[in-house]
Amino acid sequence: MALMGEPRFLMCAPTHYEVDYVINPWMEGNVHRASRAAADEQWRRLRELLGQRARVEELAPAPGLPDLVFTANAGVVAGDTVVLARFFHPERQGEEPRFQAWFEGQGFRVETLPADLPFEGAGDALLDRGGGWLWAGYGFRSELDAHPLLARALGVEALSLRLMDERFYHLDTCLCPLSDGTLLYYPPAFDFQSNRLIESRVRPEKRLAVGEADALAFACNAVNVGDAVILNRASAALRQRLEARGFTVLETPLTEFLKAGGAAKCLTLRLDEPHPVALGGALAADAPAVAAASPSPWRAPFAMTGRCQTRKWT
Repeated sequence: MALMGEPRFLMCAPTHYEVDYVINPWMEGNVHRASRAAADEQWRRLRELLGQRARVEELAPAPGLPDLVFTANAGVVAGDTVVLARFFHPERQGEEPRFQAWFEGQGFRVETLPADLPFEGAGDALLDRGGGWLWAGYGFRSELDAHPLLARALGVEALSLRLMDERFYHLDTCLCPLSDGTLLYYPPAFDFQSNRLIESRVRPEKRLAVGEADALAFACNAVNVGDAVILNRASAALRQRLEARGFTVLETPLTEFLKAGGAAKCLTLRLDEPHPVALGGALAADAPAVAAASPSPWRAPFAMTGRCQTRKWT
């Protein structure tokens, strides 16, 4: 499969989008409160902005799968390889065969993880633009045990980051690697050791930490294409900081999707990710497969196993 030319993204129209169940804190109080018409308008505006800068492929929507619109969770792509998601919640597991069929039809080399090992795609696995490694999140939807398998399948070093705040249940809700090597992120979403790991890999001048207000507006759930950063909303201060680094900030309201816990990045999946070696990273055979945050002693049972937390949402 040729990977050349303009950037490519996968999206899925919100034809069947709805908040039908509660599997994260953002959904609480929002069941059946999303406006289909407003969601369609917001999605089309995002697609228009992205389509001006990239080629947008579309996955066909499917009834009964309201979260299929969040294509970022389909898998993680590097070169011509995709590692498909294994969804933690049964409500989303019906999406897996649809994503697999699409990628196979497009000629990708498809890798799958064990069925009982949760991993939620590019929601919890993001290639760093400066170092060429893979930031890999765990704690709420993906398990730490998936990270060595990702490293092996993609031929990349995986850096494991432990998520601590249930509002930021996926890595892409609180961390966004930008094209110049800048890391846009919300430090309180991570445990102490994960923040230390970030600081050890990303130079201070390349770390752009956001405050809680921007984090809750899903500013880190941004789509970066070239010098454009497309997001739901950014404070004047954050906009100024991004513009000072040469980025153009494009706001587009995605409030209907925030009701389900997603925004710009969640609604898109980059399909032309270069292989990490092309970004300057090392092959997994030449580097540690996984660099993980050390477990915190005050939550040892969870931290030592890396298993997903299993709060029942009601």
